[in-house]
Order: sequence, then structure tokens, then C-alpha cells
Amino acid sequence: MRNHEFSRDTNETKIKIFLELDGTGQHEIKTGCGFLDHMLTLFAVHGRFDLRISCVGDYDVDFHHTVEDVGICLGQAFLKALGDKRGIRRYGSCVLPMDEAMILSAIDFSGRAFLNWDVKILTQKVGDFDTELAQEFWLGFVRNSLSTLHFKKFAGENSHHIIECAFKSAARSIRQAVEIDEKFAGEIPSSKGVI
Repeated sequence: MRNHEFSRDTNETKIKIFLELDGTGQHEIKTGCGFLDHMLTLFAVHGRFDLRISCVGDYDVDFHHTVEDVGICLGQAFLKALGDKRGIRRYGSCVLPMDEAMILSAIDFSGRAFLNWDVKILTQKVGDFDTELAQEFWLGFVRNSLSTLHFKKFAGENSHHIIECAFKSAARSIRQAVEIDEKFAGEIPSSKGVI
């Protein structure tokens, strides 16, 4: 079983998370930020990851710490659940359309943290969610999963659709990258022999 469960407590957030890589998309997500809950639900379903996340954050400030710290914890969960990455495909990509929006995501579980966020979002808010926090979430994720992740927006006008498209695309790219390639199940997918 490729999974990881842990808690992270800071002065800003208290988070509990469980991730199962080889799941069916079952999820129970309560972060206190409705839009983030929606995005993580889509992430679990489209990635077929079993995901439980609970977070109590400093909502009286704003949602910044909640969104960033959940991204950090999800990245850490992927890093731990993947172990030495033996047998994984390592790379994944997806061009995903959603109504007028279309986003490309591509990931490499390379052991090197990098985010390219080429996604212009046209409004500052979706409801009470600051749209710039989508990038903060993925920064937290890549820095803690030690992955290289690129996003490219090809089209989109509705901010909700753009962010949702990015989360769905990333879920499918990540699903592809963490799958076990049966032809190379016992091997580390790197010429160096380690990632």
C-alpha cells in the first residue's frame, strides 16, 4: 500500500492528512475554505487518490496560510507515499479542456522542486478565495513533493473554470506519473539509479 498519514501543527494551521495513491477517489475534505475543498475534491476524484484532509486555520486573517499549508502537507504526503519511487512512470502530462478554459500540466517527480505557473487569472477573487492562492498552493506542493510542475493556460476567461481546469489537469498528470509501470516495476526511473 502506497500511502501516508500525518499531522502538522503550527501557530497558523492544524492539519491532518491521509493519502492513498492507489485509491478510487474517495475523499473527506474539510479545510474551512469552501473553494479549496471543491478543488481538492476534484483533485481526489480525477486523480483517483483516496484523500482525507482536515484543517483548522487562522481564517480571521485570510485563507493564505490554510491554502499554502495544505499544499505543503499534500506535497509531503506524496513524497512519503512514493518512497524511493521504484517502478513509477515518473512523468505525466494532461491537456484538459473545461468549457472555454484549457490548461496543460506536466509533472516530473524528479527530486527537484520547481513550479512554472503560466496561468493568468483574470479576477482577484472567486467568492472569498483570493485567486493568487492557487499558485501558492502548487508552490507548497512542489517544494515538499520535490517535483517539477509546469502549468500553461491556452484559453480561459472565467476564473473559477481556469483554476478548476488547473487542478483537474494536475490530478490527471500526477496520477499518470505515480502509476507503477509493470515493465520497470523493480527499477528506479533514473539513469542515476536514485531520485
